[in-house]
Amino acid sequence: MDNTEQLQQRVLSAIATKTPLHIIGGNSKAFYGRPTHGEPLHVAEHSGVIHYEPTELVITARCGTPLAEIEKLLSANGQMLAFEPPNFGSTATLGGTVAAGLSGSRRAYTGAVRDVVLGVGLINGQGEVLKFGGEVMKNVAGFDVSRLQVGALGTLGVLLDISLKVLPRPESETTLSFIMGEAEALSTMTQWGRQNLPLSAMCFADNILNVRLSGAESALKAAQQRLGGEVLSPLIAKAFWLSIREQQHDFFRGDTPLWRLSLAPATPQPPLSGKWLIDWGGALRWLKSDDSAETIFATTQNLSAHACRFRSVEGCEFQPPSEAVAKLHRNLKQAFDPHGIFNLGRLYAEW
Repeated sequence: MDNTEQLQQRVLSAIATKTPLHIIGGNSKAFYGRPTHGEPLHVAEHSGVIHYEPTELVITARCGTPLAEIEKLLSANGQMLAFEPPNFGSTATLGGTVAAGLSGSRRAYTGAVRDVVLGVGLINGQGEVLKFGGEVMKNVAGFDVSRLQVGALGTLGVLLDISLKVLPRPESETTLSFIMGEAEALSTMTQWGRQNLPLSAMCFADNILNVRLSGAESALKAAQQRLGGEVLSPLIAKAFWLSIREQQHDFFRGDTPLWRLSLAPATPQPPLSGKWLIDWGGALRWLKSDDSAETIFATTQNLSAHACRFRSVEGCEFQPPSEAVAKLHRNLKQAFDPHGIFNLGRLYAEW
């Protein structure tokens, strides 16, 4: 259903009355980001696939289209969203997926959300319906506005439709399992990540390193002979990677604050207390810790890394940006949302 006109009228009315709007899709990622206020602007009914031709490896759909619907359609044609997005619930939508900018274990080897966004339609903070990008890859001078929406959490406008590049599903997949310690796992992931291997995921949890290989059957057999390890059954392997993607693994249970740290893969473990789960071949570190936010932010800043308190009774909190980055963000907010009506406070307390 195309609700563009209704959504545009709601935005124009909000501008006229200076009423903040809280954009709501499937609400599966409502926990991600700071609390926001304003009148709810529901976009889930603005849904449906607009264009999909499997031979073109591109899909265009409205923001409220359920993510499960898109994944089912792609799977029926032997294709997939290469960044392996987490759903965090059956109500996840395409718009929320792009707005949150979160990727699964395959991200380190096939690219992030921003790498596959080709174009978007949106309503900006002046009530204008704008189109950016298209359905083909191309070089862009200046800001790539389409990709600016990735991870913006709805603070720059109301996403209407999104075009994404898709990829064929691998011919075969195998997961190898290795028992080892944390330091050895980090070293191993760094070493293997630099080699010509058909990797599609490497994740360390509970003293076990799981390595997923994807591609032609012959390439997988050669890599398996080279690396060794125990081959997991397809059902066990599928369940494991799903548990990591959807945070259903035992590691993610409990009330201890969950932190998400993004850093260079070869970086030694930060000197922080708590329990770790390592994904993306070392580039993504999940930490369950009672250390203070100040301690964790200061530690990651010294490592040129980024931290986010992902889940906690205290709510989500992003690492404060540098002054230069904060100025850039403020300028972008002013350009896209000059009246300050979209998802106030979701990224930063001041806007």
